[in-house]
Amino acid sequence: MTEEKERFRDSIATINEEGKRAWIFPKKPSGRYYTYRKWVSYALLGFLFAAPFVKVGGNQFLMFNVLERRFNIFGFPFWPQDFHLFVISMIIGVIFVALFTVAFGRIFCGWMCPQTIFMEMVFRRIEYWIDGDRGAQIRLARQPWNGEKIRKRLLKWAVFFLISFGIANIFLAYLIGSDTLLRYIWDGPAAHTGTLAALLIFTGVFYFVFAWFREQVCIIACPYGRMQGVLLDNKSVVVAYDHKRGEAEQGRKKFRKGEDRHAQGYGDCIDCKQCVHVCPTGIDIRNGTQLECVNCTACIDECDTVMEKVGLPTGLIRYASEAEISNKEKFRFTARMKGYSAVLLILTGVLVGMLFLRNDVEATILRLPGQLYERKADNIISNVYTYKLINKTTHNIPDIHFGLLSHQGTITPVQGSGFQVPAQDLSEGTLFIEIKSGELTGDKDRLEVGIYSGDTLIETARTRFLAPRTFK
Repeated sequence: MTEEKERFRDSIATINEEGKRAWIFPKKPSGRYYTYRKWVSYALLGFLFAAPFVKVGGNQFLMFNVLERRFNIFGFPFWPQDFHLFVISMIIGVIFVALFTVAFGRIFCGWMCPQTIFMEMVFRRIEYWIDGDRGAQIRLARQPWNGEKIRKRLLKWAVFFLISFGIANIFLAYLIGSDTLLRYIWDGPAAHTGTLAALLIFTGVFYFVFAWFREQVCIIACPYGRMQGVLLDNKSVVVAYDHKRGEAEQGRKKFRKGEDRHAQGYGDCIDCKQCVHVCPTGIDIRNGTQLECVNCTACIDECDTVMEKVGLPTGLIRYASEAEISNKEKFRFTARMKGYSAVLLILTGVLVGMLFLRNDVEATILRLPGQLYERKADNIISNVYTYKLINKTTHNIPDIHFGLLSHQGTITPVQGSGFQVPAQDLSEGTLFIEIKSGELTGDKDRLEVGIYSGDTLIETARTRFLAPRTFK
């Protein structure tokens, strides 16, 4: 009996004794937490579908155009030169998730993860609508391929494919931009066969994940579940079974009307297994915190419903820490949480500061490789440079010209002054810098060059000026 109870430690619910896939047929959840999750999920889905089509100052709200190396985050345009900001943002995100995991377990997975939201709030609800609840789904899976089964399977697969195709289009809008996606749609698929092929590949991936792979993503593919073993401790608040109350001295026992369970030494758990049947990953939460648990709260709602029906207090399964259940310790901010919070606060401050200091125009001026200085009349030394100006804004920057800020001299662009840098684009070219020898202090003076739009200084760049050693 003990070996049977401990089997969960050596196997997962989605694999049977022969090592084959054991399909999970979870019961349709209901209850207050499920209602809250629906509100959160639909709000996040609305944000996901709307974000590529919302513009802030002419910029797409969120865009990650890897091919053209253009990124928009909350309406702010970022270029590859801003990669350090992106790295800091990702580190902040990781620490934020780690902090929440230390404090509240895998709550991100159950409430905010796109995999869980799409699976439980979109595809699973469609499945309940077409195939029915848990019992009906089990009967349908076991029955032969008759007209009813074929009709339901084809309808479900077709709906799943259409939704996967819609999701793929939304993700494509994040990658290439919503304006480009809409233009491709108006042009027709025949005009953009390469994009259509990529779109169908994305559709196939989403369909595979949500129609077949399903909860295996959370159990096998996602590394976050394994991080729990490092991040969680006995003070972390997770979806937990109150084993002290549920088991008491004599353990669990089926419910019998009118009996005094507590006098007989039995716990409040009536061993109805409804918490197991409603679990989307097929685990028994009564075995304690497990890798497969995504903190979806379905077992809390189901257990509370059963407790109300049999006249016992709710909360047998609830958000709680092991320390609270075992020792009645209340939640407190531990030293580890304070450390994560301090690091998170510092990095957020650094990121905000960098964002405020970030210029709308970025200039790079470099000496032309392989070229030496040139001597000219009147003791003038000339160097040739290449320049690159990146406009991160949504408007053209006109009347560009250069000026020396650190020395007396002249700057002559090959294409001439007064050109413009197009919106969200770059301009590059060649220029000559000429300085009299008397102005130089060495053979590699450090120059500061100002970039002007009309009379307004919009950016500065630094470079080296090569001169003969005799002019030190």
